[in-house]
Amino acid sequence: MRNTAKSTSLVIHLGGEELVIGRRYEAASIANDVLIALWFIAGSVMFFSEQWTTTGTWCFLIGSIELLIRPAIRLTRHLHLQRVHCRAPESHSPAAPPDGSQDY
Repeated sequence: MRNTAKSTSLVIHLGGEELVIGRRYEAASIANDVLIALWFIAGSVMFFSEQWTTTGTWCFLIGSIELLIRPAIRLTRHLHLQRVHCRAPESHSPAAPPDGSQDY
């Protein structure tokens, strides 16, 4: 039997330490949401000065593109879970997704 917690974790080695990111799709979605907020805050602040308006507009554009990434992360999570489920022939009952039924 596969250890699904280990197979869905991302491990980054930093010298003698390891950074273990579990539930990587949820972590990616949270990181994306933080970046969206930062782009829109930066763009809003830049609109207070006329000389920063063009740069602020680019921040809004980047934030809007990241809003498009949100459903792509959710879709990738669902497609990945389906692919893993299809490759487990020893399981006769449908397995529940490890992250529950929440969409991130």
